[in-house]
Amino acid sequence: MLEVTPVKAFKDNFIWMLHNPGSETAVAVDPGESAPVLAWLEARGLRLSAILITHKHIDHTGGVMDLQFAFPGIAVLGPANEAIRGIKVRLKEGEQPQIPGLEADFRVMEVPGHTEGHIAYFGEGLLFCGDTLFSAGCGGIFGGTHEQMHASLQRIAALPADTLVYCAHEYTLANLGFAKWVEPESAAILKREQEAQALLAQGDNTVPSKLGTELATNPFLRVAEPEVRMAAERYMGHALTDGAEVFSAIRRWKDREYD
Repeated sequence: MLEVTPVKAFKDNFIWMLHNPGSETAVAVDPGESAPVLAWLEARGLRLSAILITHKHIDHTGGVMDLQFAFPGIAVLGPANEAIRGIKVRLKEGEQPQIPGLEADFRVMEVPGHTEGHIAYFGEGLLFCGDTLFSAGCGGIFGGTHEQMHASLQRIAALPADTLVYCAHEYTLANLGFAKWVEPESAAILKREQEAQALLAQGDNTVPSKLGTELATNPFLRVAEPEVRMAAERYMGHALTDGAEVFSAIRRWKDREYD
């Protein structure tokens, strides 16, 4: 049994801590800063055995060097195609790395778009996807291309619908606000917004989410739906030929008008 616990960092980042009950070790996913991780480990009497990195941005990697200093010799795994200081094991598509101190099987997915070498970790019914797929949204395009991001999201969309999606930021309410622009008549989006508001009001997190929920409410995974396509075409002022064009249109729409 794998326990996954969120550790909050900065304004809205999540560092995901992975731990097998009974084990004396834990693994950190995307530690943008070290202090929250060290405090979490100390409170539980655990030591860090490995770090998993999804991409190069500093709010996902900033704590790596301090954690390596605190725990000499720990494994740091991350994308093969990005220059990230401290990585010892560089991962590519389809690899199933051994993660020290963790009894869990994960497969690497290359999901470029947000950055050119972004990866995700899928296994045990869980997806750690960094800034590729967000709850009700997706990451901005900073190093890759719109076409790459669309292809990456389509690959994620093909995973089992009960997959739990562990993204790296608490953006759900803002993303649902934009989703309502795209599909203003969607009862599923309205219901999800109400649920998210209730969770946040009581101090809970809105993530992880189920992939099935994302498929029903996340416009960036719904580019084949007629309502999403028509909304994208209205925004662009002309017909769009395929899902990649629809994705690009709504991503640009969100960038220019909503964010």
